Amino acid sequence: MGGLRLLAVALTCCWWPQGSQGKTLRGSFSSAAARDAQGQSIGHFEFHGDHALLCVRINNIAVAIGKEAKLYLFQAQEWLKLQESSHGYSCSEKLSRAQLTMTMNQTEHNLTVSQIPSPQTWHVFYADKYTCRDDKENSQVEDIPFEMVLLNPDAEGNPFDHFSARESGLHEFFFLLVLVYFVIACIYAQSLWQAIKKGGPMHMILKVLTTALLLQAGSALANYIHFSRYSKDGIGVPFMGSLAEFFDIASQIHMLYLLLSLCMGWTIVRMKKSQSRPLQWDSTPASTGIAVFIVITQSILLLWEQFEDTSHHSYHSHHNLAGILLIILRICLALSLGCGLYQIITVERSTLKREFYITFAKGCILWFLCHPGLMCISILFSDYQRDKVITIGVILCQSVSMVILYRLFLSHSLYWEVSSLSSVTLPLTISSGHKSHFHF
Repeated sequence: MGGLRLLAVALTCCWWPQGSQGKTLRGSFSSAAARDAQGQSIGHFEFHGDHALLCVRINNIAVAIGKEAKLYLFQAQEWLKLQESSHGYSCSEKLSRAQLTMTMNQTEHNLTVSQIPSPQTWHVFYADKYTCRDDKENSQVEDIPFEMVLLNPDAEGNPFDHFSARESGLHEFFFLLVLVYFVIACIYAQSLWQAIKKGGPMHMILKVLTTALLLQAGSALANYIHFSRYSKDGIGVPFMGSLAEFFDIASQIHMLYLLLSLCMGWTIVRMKKSQSRPLQWDSTPASTGIAVFIVITQSILLLWEQFEDTSHHSYHSHHNLAGILLIILRICLALSLGCGLYQIITVERSTLKREFYITFAKGCILWFLCHPGLMCISILFSDYQRDKVITIGVILCQSVSMVILYRLFLSHSLYWEVSSLSSVTLPLTISSGHKSHFHF
């Protein structure tokens, strides 16, 4: 297990995902970039309410006036229609279809986006008089540095909210999540630490499970710090956003290896156990190889997804090939585990043992299937709500799964009695080298 932790850290550090871009944008309006793409893409934002605001500050007024610099705002649906249209609109025709236009002839410009019945994504493009020309006259034209702030109305209707409609509510959610983790730590940390220090057959399971929980708590705290700063300046702390993703990926890797280790032990070696041996799982080359292979596969897919999509604060929203493959992998793992446990449950006569298997199956299947399930449920929601439904739902479901597993492996009345009844049919523990019984 120690080697796998080092591998997980090495993989993640070698491919550290970058923080997503905030809603306070800084850069330069470039005539060359605008000409090459028929409009320089500046960014997009989900506006909502009646008093949303786009504020732009520039310094070089003379150059902006000389180039007839303008900003063009397109609603996402209208822009998509233009891109997919078979009419073959020219450069100037595309720009003329913008819903809003801003001429930049002052140091600061404020554009109010109002009368939005429901949250909508707006794309912002820059263009000037050289954009739709074929010659190279603008090759030496000076760029225009800018700062753009995108704001939504707050609860009082004033345009002070840096969060887009897609991100609203996440700051409050992570605050509550961190608060819950803190309260739970105050109540249970000491007793859990004592249980881990005692050693015994459950030592490795509790150690890995607790490490995964701490990583999730660290991810929540990093996200809260990032969003707290983001709410004030629209930029946040990109490093903390990346750190949250790192902790989350590491937590996923730890939990996947734990569950696979238990399941592979049951699948591969349960029939080889001696009646006289204590209930333990021996780390055979076959079981370890399968577990490590699947863990590495998921790690690569998670990092691949982060590399391709850095526009969000959480890696839970799968919109690319890597994300789809992750969903398929989780479904396959859940089906494989479910079928195996079903076969055991149907022939098991002991009510106590069946209860253990069923509880264990609930925790594992919830961990694996919460993401695919929430992906399907999110279809019922509006586009701007889907990422929040998936992100919040996955975090809550996986937290519940951890609680189920903690209760299962810490339960004196369930797990320990079941494990003491048989050393053949319940190989769901990791060998810790202890021969004596372990009591909580």
